[in-house]
Amino acid sequence: MTIDSSPGTEESTSRARAVAQKAADIVRFGIRDAPLTVVLLLTMWILGAVTGSLVHGPSRDLEHAIGAGMGSIQHGRIWTPLTSALWAGNLLGYIGASVLLIAVAAPLERRMGTVKLAIAGASTQILGVLLGLGWASFAKVFDSNWGFRLHVGSAVGASAWIVGAAMAASSNMGTLWRRRIRVGTLALTITLALFSGQLQDVIRFFAAVVGLVIGQWVVGRSARGERIAGTQREGRVLVAIVVASSAIGPMIAALSPQAVGPLAVLRDLFRGVPWTVAEVRELCAESASDPDCRRGLLELRLSGIGPTLLSLMPSIFVLVLSDGLRRGRRFAWIATVCAQVVLLVLSIGNFVIRFVDAVDSDSLFYGISDPNVYRTLVPFLTPLFVLILLISTRRYFDVAAPAKTYRRLGVAIVTLLGVLAVIYVGGGMLARHGFDREPTVTMLLADFPQRLVPPVYLQLIDPRLLPVDIESTLLFEWTGVVFWGVAAVLVFVSFLKPVKTADPKAAERARSMLLAGTGSPLSWMTTWKGNTYWFSADDSSYVAYRVIAGVALTTGDPVGPPDRMRAAIEGFAEFASSNGWIPCFYSVTDDARTITDSMGWSGLQVAEETVLDLGGIAFTGKRFQDVRTALNRAKKSGITAEWISFPHAPLAIKDQIVAISEEWVADKGMPEMGFTLGGLDEVDDEAVRCLIAVDQDRTVHGVTSWLPVHRDGKVVGWTLDFMRRRSEGFRPAMEFLIASAALKLEEEGVEFLSLSGAPLATIAADSTMDAADSNAAEPEATTFSAMMDSVLDLLGRTLEPVYGFRSLLAFKSKFQPRYVPMHMTFADPAALPSIGNAVGRAYLPTVSIGQGFKLVRTILGR
Repeated sequence: MTIDSSPGTEESTSRARAVAQKAADIVRFGIRDAPLTVVLLLTMWILGAVTGSLVHGPSRDLEHAIGAGMGSIQHGRIWTPLTSALWAGNLLGYIGASVLLIAVAAPLERRMGTVKLAIAGASTQILGVLLGLGWASFAKVFDSNWGFRLHVGSAVGASAWIVGAAMAASSNMGTLWRRRIRVGTLALTITLALFSGQLQDVIRFFAAVVGLVIGQWVVGRSARGERIAGTQREGRVLVAIVVASSAIGPMIAALSPQAVGPLAVLRDLFRGVPWTVAEVRELCAESASDPDCRRGLLELRLSGIGPTLLSLMPSIFVLVLSDGLRRGRRFAWIATVCAQVVLLVLSIGNFVIRFVDAVDSDSLFYGISDPNVYRTLVPFLTPLFVLILLISTRRYFDVAAPAKTYRRLGVAIVTLLGVLAVIYVGGGMLARHGFDREPTVTMLLADFPQRLVPPVYLQLIDPRLLPVDIESTLLFEWTGVVFWGVAAVLVFVSFLKPVKTADPKAAERARSMLLAGTGSPLSWMTTWKGNTYWFSADDSSYVAYRVIAGVALTTGDPVGPPDRMRAAIEGFAEFASSNGWIPCFYSVTDDARTITDSMGWSGLQVAEETVLDLGGIAFTGKRFQDVRTALNRAKKSGITAEWISFPHAPLAIKDQIVAISEEWVADKGMPEMGFTLGGLDEVDDEAVRCLIAVDQDRTVHGVTSWLPVHRDGKVVGWTLDFMRRRSEGFRPAMEFLIASAALKLEEEGVEFLSLSGAPLATIAADSTMDAADSNAAEPEATTFSAMMDSVLDLLGRTLEPVYGFRSLLAFKSKFQPRYVPMHMTFADPAALPSIGNAVGRAYLPTVSIGQGFKLVRTILGR
């Protein structure tokens, strides 16, 4: 008998071996790099199994002996702050703790070391318990109900010390992850404490706070500082996290039967006490005015799966809006502000009705049986805080959808309402015998709007109808759920549509002309978003510009044949003047400066381009010592340079590049600059080449992007734009990447590399450079120009501590480049104040007043 070894069998065996190998690697990793985590994980499950606590948690007696609580401390069981972390409340708790240990604690132990993890975990667990119990005593002063629940409660679970250790470890992380971990963790723990409000939730929050405080002593501070100001992209993410947390809170309270927090009153939005139709009819038959009759009618209408889901739907809708906020969508910001205003008005209205306005003593309110001023007023604070946050961060949300996107959305929602109204009325008439009273078409139409409103907001309105059978119940309870669900999907889809561009056809036309023609080393920047285009009458040239404060500010030289440059400059100047704008050519070459000088314009040197001429580059001699050292160190460290296209790069590589970039920009303490300085959006272009430094584990240590330079339709050079280095990675990554790019591109036959220019930095202004290599700008012809030259020089020195443009120019000198001046030219020197304002706003379009003050403080502090 023979056994057929088919390809399918071999493939299955190979997969099984791969899975087994992966499992073995995980076990080896745990034993070698995370021994404490493995020991705690095994201990937790063994203790749970031995004490019979895996399914329903510790028994009452065992919980008194090992659980953290006020009673345990008062009775001298001082070990409970630690032992409480070795059990969980039920099987879900054990599974959740195991996930946290594997996904959070194990990587933390590998990063921090076993001893530091033990110190951070024990400290945050013990101090978190003690502070949580202290809060339990304090809470009784302003909320006796919550304080009492905390006072008599008992807590078990490992989540507190894991959260605390993560917060402590964040102190030594890069700015990007430090910021996200802290904001996300605090938002989540605060939400759980306020809405769920159990003792374990409060302890978890205080453990996070303790970890935040002690982190710098346990693991030290990140070498890149503690500032948590970020880019526009990160600002959107952080606001979205807070808004999402505010939406998740009521859902947590609703789905947790033990929710006791100060905002747990909002659980009444989602749950009702079920009554049967027979019980309600019996009550109402005796007396229609009996409060029990009215209460029964309300709760019969408000209870059930459908009403519960309907009350969850607005929170889910806000979660969808938070995704729009993450994307920077203006519509998401407007809709979220409107939602918070509605919640705020409803909260205030609820307070006024209950405690200010004269309400009939027989009035019934769905929810709290014995409300007080505090419990009614507290829910007012959440939408108020979120509203203030949204208003203060308005500048982050400026992304507009394509034209007619929201007109179509409005039509779709109106159509949805019409369809649902027809279904509700038509279905109601077919199932009219399934209601407690037979409806008419008019009655069903009047009742339809109520089917779309969360039940709690209908508590002062007596129900017109109540369903009795299945068909009427489906119509009554699920019409609103369908509306909110479909509306949420439609809004989410609108966020996926490409953002609006000024003129896609013009941008594509300019790109085609550049690919087929001739441009300067900065000409590829004309294809970036934010530019508008002027085309010459003969369609041979174009100028990319943006209008800021009445100034038509260009990006580099006109693109087109060199012999048509004068005509392009004159044509664009006439076009700008005819529109009432001040024409200003920025970052132009000597050729453009010569033309404008001959036209009687004035000019200033604003940057220094550094150029490497290829064809015989070798990096030999003492002058290239730093470059050779970088190349040799990279070789010894197993680091190589690889060309990639960012749009087509593997996801793992792209994620690393994004993280490196966000961390680098965030640590500047100011927004990312734009205009002639590219970011991730500009790297995401198939025509742009990226050179990355990667090690044998595929960890990215640095990245550079290179923009093509065209002459007569051919790529003859590449311009360096995007430069980012991992803060804790291979330190000479930039030297290595630039040198590697020069050597690789020389082999491809490229004529030159431009290392680009550094704004507000020139050789003449940089005292660290050799005077013999200086190409100082000529004295300006006018007093205004001379004054502006001094202002730019002062501004460059002032911004140096924050953006380091002059240091960047000094860094590029390591490659012994050829220096080419870059100029700003303008027709009217009296317009220089307006031009200076336009340039500043072009580079920093999103800077706020607060960030301006922060910039001043940063400069003065250094």
